[in-house]
Amino acid sequence: MHLSSILNTLLDLGLSKETIVVIISTLPIVELRGALPVAINVFHLSWHRALPLAIAGNLIPVPLLLLFFGAISRRLSRIGIFRRWINWLEEHSRQRGKIIERYKRLGLILLVAIPLPFTGAWTGSLVATIFEVRFRQAFLAILTGVCIAGAIVTAICLLALKWL
Repeated sequence: MHLSSILNTLLDLGLSKETIVVIISTLPIVELRGALPVAINVFHLSWHRALPLAIAGNLIPVPLLLLFFGAISRRLSRIGIFRRWINWLEEHSRQRGKIIERYKRLGLILLVAIPLPFTGAWTGSLVATIFEVRFRQAFLAILTGVCIAGAIVTAICLLALKWL
């Protein structure tokens, strides 16, 4: 299924473009890195409208992940079908978390701010949980990283509009 058909399906459901941007931003892996190009380059929303929507959507799962990932992963890892996935997820997060071990909160900000796959708010939240970063510190670091990533992706989207 192509991106355009997915977006059309969501629009056919009566969802506003703004709501779709928030929904896309909440999704793991895609996050605001996928939502901002859709908002700016596909829906033609202004960057000053798109950026806060994408940031807000990207932050929606963060408190839930920070508060409940540990308990949920422990329970799911007891079930055979989930054990492998949870182990992979935790190992992947530990590998990404080396930057946090070295640079602490700044490392978490950088992990979230780098606009690459598997480096956003979801990964940052999981890594913060694994490394037992306190909720407030983790949330503020992730918020900062999301804002930096949003600024970078917005600039790229605006450059793409200008040059394409």
